[in-house]
Amino acid sequence: MAPDADASTDQHITEVSGTGVPIPGDDVDTDQILPAQFMKEVTFDNMADYLFYDARRDEDGEFNDHPLNRFEGASIAVVNSNFGCGSSREHAPQAMMRWGVDGVVGESYAEIFRDNCKSLGIPAVTADHETVVELQEWIEANPDGHIDIDVEGETVTYGDTVIDVDVDDAMREALVEGIWDTTALMYSNRSKVDETVADLPYVEGDD
Repeated sequence: MAPDADASTDQHITEVSGTGVPIPGDDVDTDQILPAQFMKEVTFDNMADYLFYDARRDEDGEFNDHPLNRFEGASIAVVNSNFGCGSSREHAPQAMMRWGVDGVVGESYAEIFRDNCKSLGIPAVTADHETVVELQEWIEANPDGHIDIDVEGETVTYGDTVIDVDVDDAMREALVEGIWDTTALMYSNRSKVDETVADLPYVEGDD
């Protein structure tokens, strides 16, 4: 369904917060995040059920002690280096978002994965290895502890600790200025779109 032309586009994202889930490991690729067999579905509706589908189950298909099973309800994922590498599939961050992830703190990301996060309004910020590992260990010891990501101020706060993080310039601008959802922006400016289309000599058709 297309967004309502009159829907609010005030989607400025300056801060996200919630409990954390550590997802350790370097080079966690998109096939691990969202196995390829689930990409056959024509919508993203069920993607949350498939997030890390294989890694979260034992050989009998039962849930194991994977972090996503132990930290259900968390909204800040904390990952290591080159997260989201491999094939370009929007399904991976879609699955994370639909599972409940609102923000990601990591050492580094595959560029396309990071850009897909931006398009979904998910801040993906970076910090050095030691800082990320310390945060992961803190989450393990404090599963109910809250983490705050300040996108504009480029900091992450947890417990009594405040750390500096890096936010890609394009991501920070898109989130803070509320221009990350290009589809919603287009529909909020429907009259201008219609005017532009009307001026194009090669476009014909009814509204």
